[in-house]
Amino acid sequence: MCAKKVESKRLSPAASQRALCKETTELVRSLIRHYHAFEAASKNGLTLDNLVQTVHDTARKSLSAKKYTAIRDHLLPLVRELTQLEYNEQHPASVAFLGPLYSYSHLATSQYFGSNITPHPVPTISNVFETVLKQEADFGVVPIENSTDGRIVDTLNVLARSPVSICGEINLPIHHTLLSLSPLTDIREIYSKPQALSQCREWIAKHLPNATLVDTPSTTVAAELASQTPGAAAIASVLAGEHYGLNTLASKIEDRQGNVTRFAVIGDHRPTPSGSDKTTLIVELAHAPGALADAMLAFKKQSLNLTWIESFPKPNHPSEYVFFIELEGHREDPAVQTAISNLERKTQRISVLGSFPIHRPNSR
Repeated sequence: MCAKKVESKRLSPAASQRALCKETTELVRSLIRHYHAFEAASKNGLTLDNLVQTVHDTARKSLSAKKYTAIRDHLLPLVRELTQLEYNEQHPASVAFLGPLYSYSHLATSQYFGSNITPHPVPTISNVFETVLKQEADFGVVPIENSTDGRIVDTLNVLARSPVSICGEINLPIHHTLLSLSPLTDIREIYSKPQALSQCREWIAKHLPNATLVDTPSTTVAAELASQTPGAAAIASVLAGEHYGLNTLASKIEDRQGNVTRFAVIGDHRPTPSGSDKTTLIVELAHAPGALADAMLAFKKQSLNLTWIESFPKPNHPSEYVFFIELEGHREDPAVQTAISNLERKTQRISVLGSFPIHRPNSR
């Protein structure tokens, strides 16, 4: 009754703000209680799958009423991410990623696993896979595609021949920042990795047309060099700038807004269905007319939506390709199982790389 009165009564801005503050305080207190309950359950021996499934099923049941239809799809992924972060706080994971520290891969890792991890930065993407395969890290994080530059070839090359599974994804909005100890008028050189320089080329041409662009292995290395070189700037993350004591000269200088890099989490963990999942496959087809179109019918017949398809050259076979295919649904869903079974009869090879919850990036 009271809740209905609050919803229907028109409040002044000040009263609305007070009501919001009160509800936010209650939300924070509730989250703290949830954290402690999760901690206790974790210490009492529940596995990650048990914990995630319990929280997710309870949340879904709590939001099952028709009045929650509009917000259900937004809240359930948030609950699942909260559960993952709570688990990581109780069981710190060792995570390999493309280093060095403070790179965008490091930021993606922190976004997914939280800050309570053992970071394992390595110099190449293939090293991330090797580290996980050798069990020197529990998980790995690798970039898989960028909304501006497309697929990450080094990742697909290893995925095509590696037994490691995909067990998660992170969509990281990429915001490039110009960092330096010098003022903008004194900048003569700009350091960054080639992809970052390419993604900021229009801004550079407009504001620093005479600056020399210098490729570096990573944005973190660029920040380090800029901290040591008068008249030099770096394009890197704010976190890297803070670490090396650089000043922000310009923010969000990427030419295309909405630049997002999608990262894959690799490891042995096999997530259970969440109700909002993706499944990634590798498919090898006969080198014949219509082979791909025929294979796609398996998904169409099951009304499965494809979210990503990428052809990739087949090693030592000129003009032949394997296909990375991603679809909505979990490998345990009946429709997905049927589609894969039907697809097996039309392909030379099909491998399920993994099923995992869909991650929806923040708009920040």
